[in-house]
Amino acid sequence: MGFEEVLEKFFLKVYTEADFVRKTFEALNKFDFNADNTIACVGVCRDEITQPLITLIRETWGESFNLSSLAGMFFAGKTGLSAAMHHAPNVDGKERYVYYALPHIAIDDEVQVGQCCRTGREGKSVACGALNAFHKEMTGGKMNFTIDNEDVEQSLLKMRLIKEIPYGQVPGLLELTRITQMVIQNDLESTLKNIVDTQKNDYAIMTGIQIHAPDGNYVWPASCYAVVNGTKMEIELK
Repeated sequence: MGFEEVLEKFFLKVYTEADFVRKTFEALNKFDFNADNTIACVGVCRDEITQPLITLIRETWGESFNLSSLAGMFFAGKTGLSAAMHHAPNVDGKERYVYYALPHIAIDDEVQVGQCCRTGREGKSVACGALNAFHKEMTGGKMNFTIDNEDVEQSLLKMRLIKEIPYGQVPGLLELTRITQMVIQNDLESTLKNIVDTQKNDYAIMTGIQIHAPDGNYVWPASCYAVVNGTKMEIELK
């Protein structure tokens, strides 16, 4: 099975990162979001191979607020989101925010899910490393869910994700990545609902999974929508 067949089997519809950012920007323009009146907030994994997406978002929307953490988990909470909101342009008495929030996974030239090559390093590497480490703990049956002060983000990642995994089950890395995407979206949405006054301000959420392939990076969009004047508008990328 080739790479394109793997993408079609596991993700159905994907876009290059450049197309994903361009299409979401163009779609949001129709709801009056643009680079002059909107702040972009980006939550991806800390891994260097995720950074081209941040660059594309910055080039499209302007300087963005950083919500990133291991695996792209949403740990910024109310304080982080409130800070981003207070940095947003205020145009005609309204603020607008767009959130890009995506975990990531690699597929190498041998079509191995979770594997990639990194410049300057021999052999295979993994992505996402944080999710792979958690997966290994689950597979080994020895998991520690206390806060390790020398590994706080990984501790929080494990504590949050284990709540979404049925007892005794060990999902594969791809399924774990899908669970992570769902958790990130749910946590972001829950926090936004508590702090955004949707009668005064608008926001949009662009979630999915960032995919690293031998020929470049792609995005599988999971949920894309805008909340404008308190009404949720689904966004279909074409």
